[in-house]
Amino acid sequence: MEDQQIATLLTSSAQFTPIPGFKITYGTAGFRANASVLSSTVFCAGILAALRSLKTGKMVGLMITASHNPIDDNGVKIADPSGGMMAQTWEPFADALVGFQSPEELVQLVLEFTKKEKISFGGPKSAVILLGRDTRPSGKSLLECAKRGIASIIGAVAINMGILTTPQLHWMVRCRNKDINASEYDYFKQLSKSFMSLVGLNPLKETTSSKPNSTLLIDAANGVGGEKLHEVKKSLMGIELQVRNSGKEGILNDGVGADFVQKEKVAPQGFGPSDVGMRCVSLDGDADRFVYFRVISTDSNKIDLIDGDKILSLFALFIKAQLNILQKMDDKGAGDQFVTRIGVVQTAYANGASTDYLRQLGLEVAFTPTGVKYLHEKAAEYDIGIYFEANGHGTILFSDTFLSMIEARVNEPMFSSTGSEYERAILRLVAVTQLINQAVGDALSGLLLVEAILQYMGWSIETWSKLYRDLPSRQLKIKVADRTAVITANAETQVVKPFGLQKMIDSETAKYTKGRCFIRPSGTEDVIRVYAEASTQEAVDTLAQSVGQIVGDILG
Repeated sequence: MEDQQIATLLTSSAQFTPIPGFKITYGTAGFRANASVLSSTVFCAGILAALRSLKTGKMVGLMITASHNPIDDNGVKIADPSGGMMAQTWEPFADALVGFQSPEELVQLVLEFTKKEKISFGGPKSAVILLGRDTRPSGKSLLECAKRGIASIIGAVAINMGILTTPQLHWMVRCRNKDINASEYDYFKQLSKSFMSLVGLNPLKETTSSKPNSTLLIDAANGVGGEKLHEVKKSLMGIELQVRNSGKEGILNDGVGADFVQKEKVAPQGFGPSDVGMRCVSLDGDADRFVYFRVISTDSNKIDLIDGDKILSLFALFIKAQLNILQKMDDKGAGDQFVTRIGVVQTAYANGASTDYLRQLGLEVAFTPTGVKYLHEKAAEYDIGIYFEANGHGTILFSDTFLSMIEARVNEPMFSSTGSEYERAILRLVAVTQLINQAVGDALSGLLLVEAILQYMGWSIETWSKLYRDLPSRQLKIKVADRTAVITANAETQVVKPFGLQKMIDSETAKYTKGRCFIRPSGTEDVIRVYAEASTQEAVDTLAQSVGQIVGDILG
């Protein structure tokens, strides 16, 4: 069997000539580059996915997307059987594989790795890979490259799920490995059913001026999320989704989308002064992140941005409220103690005001290095783990222990779905576990959870925005000769090397009220990123520039 496998790999890889000098690495988002240079990379990713499936004995996913990147870019990433990111331990092999310079070298890499991982060809385990792509023009041809890579591993089967959001593919992989029906129809059905269930459990409140209206304006970034939202809205009641930038005329991620809105802090194309006061949300190109905003002026495109930090805070506030209801009843002897460890996970880029607010709620706050794979891994340590990056990528994870606890409560003989506030709190938590995408950040499920919570709270977007006041911040990029000269620790907040640099940053930061500053090397280019906060915008601009000057003097 091995001889047959070698022959197949030699034949298939001979059709994909690597580009001399082209280097690419597997980051948090997988491989990304201009689509014109990705054929060989995506072919290798097909091999990678097939081997991962053989190793685990379960389905894995392969998604063709470049998320918020420009339309000429594309990328590929692997979804593990859990629906999460590919195991980090496989990333070095992924980098080596895509760097092959000849068919013989590729075969040697595969044979050495499969021997190390004890992966056998032609054994009882089969490889099944679910494929998906977004709406980029290059997606169709690159998907064919992935299929060729998968087919080069004997016995591997590719199932094309069609044009999807990235979170949909991750969700499908997770569900199918749990023997749960996971077609696109099932995805839409679960979203609408759990949303309607959650809204139906809202307490009765008198109408107030702050109560959110039923209309949500959505910037779909001219990406795949637009067409999927049209399917979602068909089965929703009590909310009107108005989709703009659906891709029929505009260009993907060009002056639109969550990344543009979050970084530029202006309204995307198609939004403006006529939308003042309206609740707006912006997705990115593959709908795995989202941020809210409201246009604040009738004569400009300036916005009040509600980023991932405030989305996280809203989710945490709501879940904590439900747990408090359960705890109060348990304290009165209503049942066994409902013991739950809840934690929120952020990166150093989270605004300091959000961290202070979360701690005031009595929540445990943990920090990880930048990258969803680190946040997701840490969040999984809790009974309920909530993570978000400021860019709007995040989700909520529920442990099997917690899911068993609430299932046991629902199955108690005296439990009533129309009963006490205690029982309604249980059912709200059940609905949240079904609405949120626990595999990965998902803009569609996430925005529906936001909408349900705002209705529960009776809040307008303005009320939500006032949850806390962000500290002024500034980000800079400093060009350096070698970014690897900087080594950080403590979730990238402390410089270990060069020695003495952290002391200089601390000395400069101490000059400013509520000053906070850290630096970290870019993962893709020779620049050092500077992030700073202070009590005023003038102060933080000066702090960032001063630290940037220090970095430039030492490393330039």
